[in-house]
Amino acid sequence: MINKELQKRILSSIILIPIAIFFIIEGSIFFIFFLSILLLATSYEWVKMCKTKYLIIFFGIVFLFISFFLAYHIRENIGLIFFLFIILICIFTDLGGYVFGKIFKGPKLTKISPNKTYSGVIGGFLLSLAAGLFFLKYTNTNFLQNDSTKILLGILFISLISQIGDLIISYFKRLAKIKDTGKILPGHGGLLDRIDGIIFAIPVSFLLFNYLS
Repeated sequence: MINKELQKRILSSIILIPIAIFFIIEGSIFFIFFLSILLLATSYEWVKMCKTKYLIIFFGIVFLFISFFLAYHIRENIGLIFFLFIILICIFTDLGGYVFGKIFKGPKLTKISPNKTYSGVIGGFLLSLAAGLFFLKYTNTNFLQNDSTKILLGILFISLISQIGDLIISYFKRLAKIKDTGKILPGHGGLLDRIDGIIFAIPVSFLLFNYLS
C-alpha cells in the first residue's frame, strides 16, 4: 500500500515533469521565463531559510543566479542533449539514492542528512551511470568525444556533485531546523529540495564540458 506522502509525490511529479519538459524543449524565451520563475522561487526559499544571515543570503542568491544563467547557456549554446544529459544524471542519482536506501538501508552516511545511507550513495552512482550510458547510446551523441573513460568519469563526477549539492542544502536546512525548504510541491517540499543537486551539477558540468571537450 502506497502511503499518502508517496502518492502526493507521484501525482505532483506526473503534473510537473511534462511542464518542465515543455519549457526545456521549447527553449528561447520560454526557457528564460521558466528559469526566472525557478530563480525567484528558490531565492525566496533561500532567504526564508537563512533568515538574518545576510552574507550567506547574498552569496546564495548570487550562486543561484550563476547556476540558472549557466543552465540557459548550456541549453542554448552547448545544446539541448547535453543539458538533458545533466538533468537525467541528477534525477537518476536522486532516484537511485532513494530506492537503494529504502531497500538496502544500512549505515547512515552523515548526521547532516539522517536519511542518507551508504547504500543510497552507491545506488545513486549505479543508476545514474546506467541512465547516462543508455542516454548517450540511444541519442548517438559525441560531446565527450566517444571516449569511454571520459564518459564514465564524467557521469560519476556529475553524480557526485549532485549528491554533494543535496548534502549542502541539507546542512543549511539542519541549521535552520527545518525539514523542507518550502511546501510548494506536494510530497516533495520546496523547489530547492528537488533541484538541490541540479543547481550544483550545472556549473560543474559546464566547467567539465569545457575541460574535456
